[in-house]
Amino acid sequence: MQKSKLKLQLTVMNYLQFFVWGSWLISLGGYMMSTLHFRGMQVGSIYATMGIASLFMPGVVGIIADKYINAEKLLGILHLIGACILIALTRTTSFGGMYPLMLLLCMCYMPTIALVNTVAYNAMGKANMDVVKEFPPIRVWGTVGFICAMWLVDLSGSDRSNAQLYIAAVAAAVLGIYAICCLPCCPPNKDQSKKKSIVDALGLNAFVLFKQKKMAIFFIFSMLLGAALQITNTFGNPFLDSFASEYSDSFAVQHPNVLLSLSQMSETLFILAIPFFLGRYGIKKVMIMSMIAWVLRFGLFGIGNPGSGFIFLILSMVVYGMAFDFFNISGSLFVEKETDASIRGAAQGLFMIMTNGIGAIIGGFASGKVVEMFTSDKVTNWQPVWFIFAGYALVIAILFSIFFKYKEQDLKK
Repeated sequence: MQKSKLKLQLTVMNYLQFFVWGSWLISLGGYMMSTLHFRGMQVGSIYATMGIASLFMPGVVGIIADKYINAEKLLGILHLIGACILIALTRTTSFGGMYPLMLLLCMCYMPTIALVNTVAYNAMGKANMDVVKEFPPIRVWGTVGFICAMWLVDLSGSDRSNAQLYIAAVAAAVLGIYAICCLPCCPPNKDQSKKKSIVDALGLNAFVLFKQKKMAIFFIFSMLLGAALQITNTFGNPFLDSFASEYSDSFAVQHPNVLLSLSQMSETLFILAIPFFLGRYGIKKVMIMSMIAWVLRFGLFGIGNPGSGFIFLILSMVVYGMAFDFFNISGSLFVEKETDASIRGAAQGLFMIMTNGIGAIIGGFASGKVVEMFTSDKVTNWQPVWFIFAGYALVIAILFSIFFKYKEQDLKK
């Protein structure tokens, strides 16, 4: 009975955690471009704040949780602060006002992704639960929460207004109170934290891996592909908005968030296929599959439309699962197998820094610039934009296949 209660507590935590993110991540770009009339570069730079925050905040918050404050309390505090920032964002309509607030919001939110795992692993360990077996069914509810938030924002007509920020704020406040009052206690581990320096916490000690040619090439390509990870989240909604005059009654225009949520549904399915593909083809080929899937993700957007080309939009959502999961999970597994145990945690942190940190920053600014290049009088010619992104992913796939040398049989063992 106690384990069932714990599973429910952690399920609610994961559901709310990603509900908050799903409330604005996919639809905020459309709100900024369609309603606030921000330029592509401005939208891209605002989304790049997630990368900036990911460079240092998870490490800093990790130190605080290790040394000073219970992880569940810190999780709640950050979400309550985030709720206040989201309310402030609802009253902001200028780029100059929104940018610093979004940076502060991401500084609060991005480290909570790691904190929810910390809380879950700690509580499940104390309850003698099998984390490897029992955590995935709990974590999948986070994706369900993300999808539910997207649907709520879409079906309530909030995707082009600041109402989406109110929805996120309410969810963040609920999670903040829930975390402080209802989650199991996860106190600081002061004995272990004394051994952990700021260099260790930020993953900087893992930069020694760049001395190995194989690892250096892997991390460089992780950064380059990381630049592509958030592009469709940033500009997917504005792209579908562009069909409003020609296909005003179409499903894609009327319910863009519902359509885009198929990407997250695909993600949950492709996770289940990873063991088969890794066992049959090995990590290098699986990662190349991911890169080719990114080519298709962007290319299908380029030829798709809400009318006769609707099937291409659907296919783009389907391949997203392979594009996102095959790279993130196989890449994480490669790092796990190829690094010494003494820096394994730092190496995983470095992988995240290269993809969700530096890569996301580059992708945010560069994609915004590309969109602006093909925008005139607030109208964007999206087809060449998506083809440029597809070409970028194709070049990465070709170069990766040439320069990344790896004996697949070593990992299969």
